[in-house]
Amino acid sequence: MFGVAMMIFVMVVLGGLTRLTESGLSMVNWRPITGWLPPLTLDEWQAAFDLYKGSPQYHKINHGMTLEEFQGIFWLEFIHRLWGRLIGVAFAVPLFYFAVRGHLSNRRWFSLCVLFCLGGAQGVLGWYMVKSGLVNDPEVSQYRLMAHLGFAFALYSALIWVGLSFYCGRQPTRPKNRVLFLWGLSYITILAGALVAGLDAGLTYNTFPLMDGDWVPDGLYSHSPFYLNHFENITLVQFQHRVLAITTVLATFAILWNLRNESCAQLCLLLVVIQAGLGILTLIYVVPIALASLHQACGLLLFTAITWLNFKIRK
Repeated sequence: MFGVAMMIFVMVVLGGLTRLTESGLSMVNWRPITGWLPPLTLDEWQAAFDLYKGSPQYHKINHGMTLEEFQGIFWLEFIHRLWGRLIGVAFAVPLFYFAVRGHLSNRRWFSLCVLFCLGGAQGVLGWYMVKSGLVNDPEVSQYRLMAHLGFAFALYSALIWVGLSFYCGRQPTRPKNRVLFLWGLSYITILAGALVAGLDAGLTYNTFPLMDGDWVPDGLYSHSPFYLNHFENITLVQFQHRVLAITTVLATFAILWNLRNESCAQLCLLLVVIQAGLGILTLIYVVPIALASLHQACGLLLFTAITWLNFKIRK
C-alpha cells in the first residue's frame, strides 16, 4: 500500500510537470492496453507527429515545431502515462498473489479490488481531461483538471489509510471532528489550487499579501451567473485560493497547537508553513516550473501528514 502510494506521489508530480511544460497534449490518442512502447523508428515518430499536427495546440501555439521539438514534449507525457500503467501492475500483481495464498479475507479482497478499479477510473478521468484540450481550445478544462487532481489525492490518501490499518493491525475508526475538519479544509484548498492551475490564474496578481495594491480586488463577481465566478473568474479563483490557504495555515495552528507533542502534528505544523512559503514564492516569481512543482509536491506531503494524523487521533 505504501509503495503504491509513493508511486502515485511521483505520478502527481509528473502530472504537474506535464501541465507546467504544456506537454500533456502531445499525445492525441489513448491506448491503455497497447501503448506501452514509445515510437521506435523514424516512421513511427513521424506518424505520431502527424497526429499531433492535427491538434489545436499545434495550430495555435506550436505551429512550425520540428520533429525534435515534438519529441521533447512527447517524452514527459509518455513517461507520465507509462508510470500510471506501472502503478496498476504494482498493485494488481501483489493483490493477486496474496489472494491466491489466502492472506486476504473476503472483506479485504473486495475493498482492495475497489481500490484497484478506482485506480483504473483515474486513468480514464485523465484521458477525459486531456480530450478537453484536443477539440478547439488547446487548454484542458479546469473542471476536469480539478476532478483529476482531486481524485488522485483521494486515492492516494485511501492507500495511505489502508496501509496504516494493515501496519497497525487494527481496523480504522472515525477521526476526531476537529482533525477531520482540517483534512477537509486542506482538500478544498487543493481543489482551489487546481482551478488556479487550470486557468493559469497564477500568472496574474503576482504580489502578496495585496493583489496589485488591494486587499480585496475589484471584479470578483463580474461574470454571470454569479456562482460561475468561483470556477471561471481568474481574479476570484486566485483570491479564494489565497483565502483558503491562509485559513488552512491558521486552522492548522489553532487545531494542532495542543497536539504539538505528537510527531505527526509537528510535521503538519512544519509542512503547512513551508507550503505557504512555497505558494507565495511561486506567485511572486510568476510560476517558475521548479517552484510550482515543489509547491504541488509539498501540498501532497502536507496532505499525507494530515491523513496520518487523522489515523492516529481517532475516537
